[in-house]
Amino acid sequence: MLEHMRRLDAKSLRKPGLCFGTDMLLKTLLIASLLGWVNCLENQSMTPEEKTNIRNQILEMFDHAYGSYMKYAYPADELMPLSCKGRVRGEEPNRGDIDDSLGKFSLTLIDTLDTLVVLNKLDEFDDAVKKAVRDVRLDNDVVVSVFETNIRVLGGLLGGHVMADLLRQRGERMQWYRDELLHMAVELGHRLIPAFNTSSGLPYPKVNLRYGILNPLSRTGTESDTCTACAGTMILEFAALSRLSGESVFEEHARKALDVLWERRQRGSDLVGTVINIHNGEWVRKDSGVGAGIDSYYEYLMKAYILLGDDTFLQRFNIHYSAIMKYISQPPLLLNVHMHNPTVSVRSWMDSLLAFFPGLQVLTGDLKPAIETHEMLYQVTKQHKFLPEAFTTEFRVHWGQHLLRPEFAESTYYLYKATGDPYYLRVGQSIVEKLNAFARVPCGFAAVQDVRTGTHEDRMDSFFLAEMFKYLYLLFSEKSQLPINMDDYIFTTEAHLLPVSLSTTQVTVQTNVTEAPVAHDEDLFTHSCPSTETLFPNNPLFAKTIRDGYKYLTGVGRAFTPLPIREIELPLHDSGMEPVEFLKSMGISLTPLNDFTLGDSIGSKHKGVFRVKLVAEVSQTIEEELVVPHAVQLISPPFLGRTVLTAGPAKFGMDLTKQEHGVKGTIVKASPYTACGPIENAAEVKGRIALALRGDCMFAAKARWLQQAGAGGVIFIDHREGSNSEETPLFQMVGDGDSTEDITLPLVFLFSREGAVLTSALEEHHNVDVLLLPKERQLGHDKSEKPVSMNIKLRLREEGGSEGRAAPGTTLELVLEDEEVLLKETDEEELGGKQQSQRQQVCSQSRTGPCSTDAPQALNSKPEPGTNP
Repeated sequence: MLEHMRRLDAKSLRKPGLCFGTDMLLKTLLIASLLGWVNCLENQSMTPEEKTNIRNQILEMFDHAYGSYMKYAYPADELMPLSCKGRVRGEEPNRGDIDDSLGKFSLTLIDTLDTLVVLNKLDEFDDAVKKAVRDVRLDNDVVVSVFETNIRVLGGLLGGHVMADLLRQRGERMQWYRDELLHMAVELGHRLIPAFNTSSGLPYPKVNLRYGILNPLSRTGTESDTCTACAGTMILEFAALSRLSGESVFEEHARKALDVLWERRQRGSDLVGTVINIHNGEWVRKDSGVGAGIDSYYEYLMKAYILLGDDTFLQRFNIHYSAIMKYISQPPLLLNVHMHNPTVSVRSWMDSLLAFFPGLQVLTGDLKPAIETHEMLYQVTKQHKFLPEAFTTEFRVHWGQHLLRPEFAESTYYLYKATGDPYYLRVGQSIVEKLNAFARVPCGFAAVQDVRTGTHEDRMDSFFLAEMFKYLYLLFSEKSQLPINMDDYIFTTEAHLLPVSLSTTQVTVQTNVTEAPVAHDEDLFTHSCPSTETLFPNNPLFAKTIRDGYKYLTGVGRAFTPLPIREIELPLHDSGMEPVEFLKSMGISLTPLNDFTLGDSIGSKHKGVFRVKLVAEVSQTIEEELVVPHAVQLISPPFLGRTVLTAGPAKFGMDLTKQEHGVKGTIVKASPYTACGPIENAAEVKGRIALALRGDCMFAAKARWLQQAGAGGVIFIDHREGSNSEETPLFQMVGDGDSTEDITLPLVFLFSREGAVLTSALEEHHNVDVLLLPKERQLGHDKSEKPVSMNIKLRLREEGGSEGRAAPGTTLELVLEDEEVLLKETDEEELGGKQQSQRQQVCSQSRTGPCSTDAPQALNSKPEPGTNP
């Protein structure tokens, strides 16, 4: 049974063939040929020589990244690739919850151990293990994320031990090794166990490695919430640790946490929320999806079944999966819904972490939706080079950051292994090429601060080495080229390798029990992963057939085809061409009606009747969401309004655009600075504008804590070092998925560089007054005159009607503004009375074309209500 689940390799279902016929080449235009060539390249088979070249390129890239870490950063936790130095916690500016991954335990080294073996760098692996045993300490007085430390460090130590033990047993290497990494893993496990000391069994999100939770020196233990994935992504590492060490306590705690999450699911929908209270088990955030906050909970249910052979986990996964496919999956999209009302989507954007889900669907044997979602993600990468951290359902950038995340490469690897389709090799090749072209820097690879600008961020997270290179290398490798048999292992969520043979290693633990679900029909594939030949018999092109429906989802790569022109009949009963020329001067294209072949309803030619093309509808350009720039203006001495910091607005809280004079107040730093809990300096904050650091919790949660403390407003400051409004587009802060109508404070957001100006001013002058308002209304700002605009209405009369009488029906309204024309069509029940014809010269000051005279128009100096200038 397990053999079916883990052996995903299938024979190639596509045979190499010619991409173009001679006839096609002769008949296709150049642009279509180029597009076709690109599509052909994506679908054609890859020669062994090509795969070898790409594999060698991946090895060179890994050497550049890992070598830079060892040269410039080790023994620090991470490399700062732009600064060419190591990131040591406490020595660099605090980045909020991001830094909770850093525990002064050489994170990148530990996270990379089993990658070195997969890439056949066995000498480097031997050296790295010796360094880890000699240099790494796990008893540091530092507060770390339980989730991150488990998947990266504990998982890294276990994966490293499994590889070292394997090489030692082969008798060729690591003969000196005496299970040192396993002993370190046991020590770390015991340092994480105090986090589970809650009334529910769900772990605290953070723990002090030296002092645990309850010790007065721990500086943690006040948190009340954790994410679903944070509590539900422990079972693989903790169960493996129990079975390798013989200590059952680890697996027991991980199973208990999963039991709680299962019991707290919404029974009607079988979905779980994103954030849960660790003490009473109540849901704090009820939005449900497969991305950030929940993702690896679902992953670990499936993989716990594969690793441990416990049917309970498969039963739970199958129930959840049915709910996901019923409510969350809207192929090719995966949208968050409300767990109690799952027919309602709670947001119009997706985060990049959901890119792992097609890979999980491959393990499930559900290939069609996996192919669909993966293709959608691939099209997004074509549009933006990388997956943005978040993107809308229209595939626009919602949050432009890209942290070199590996989830898309992971799903690409799984889909290739399941289908053998060379298309996925080409997708992998594009990942390699984009990393080299847009992320490579002299000292490693740097995260992208914003995919729209291509600016870099001074960080290279450890998962880049732990996962990205592993999946890419395996994608282009044959079994015979690998030092280990990958079918004998399962990947953790950090891509660490755990042997599936652990299912035969027994420890005394109380097993979970899942109550019998409401009749779910079992089929041939309930307990195994089917082959593609079984799912799609005699159809070697099944994957391509599915993909083709989504190939031009984002509009990238589509050959240009003119849109159908929407037209309106405009009877201009004037044999002269002045009205026509007048409209042409405004950019409106007119074509005589008698030039068209019309249907029977208009069988005759009508002299002087024209059609107006609505040129504004021709463009396919998708505009970015409009963000109104706000400002934080320092108005107290010695600044006196001369220092103005560009700020981003919020989609909730007080609408500053409706405050005529903005909001004024004295600034004060919140304590804690992240404002993710009760405000300790509430007396100072009351009535003032609080400064709060981004990170650790949602903007809405911070706002609620500060509003409860009596703050008069909030300025959030970015925790990402070096971010600034000049290089990074502004964005609007969003809520937490639930109603934010209770938040009434004015809220603005400053990037790191602008925030540093504000905090420096506070440190130097102590009493600093600021004004929060839209940037265009800042004090001392010259208000430029608005462009001249006018509204022209054309009342149409019936053929043969009298000059003085207007016909019921259509009114055309032309609204002219600076460099813009809008043609609006309205319906009127009846146009009563007579209209005095006016003949005036009509000019738009922003246009250089000649003015027409004698055009019958109704003029208004301002657009009427209901128009859209």
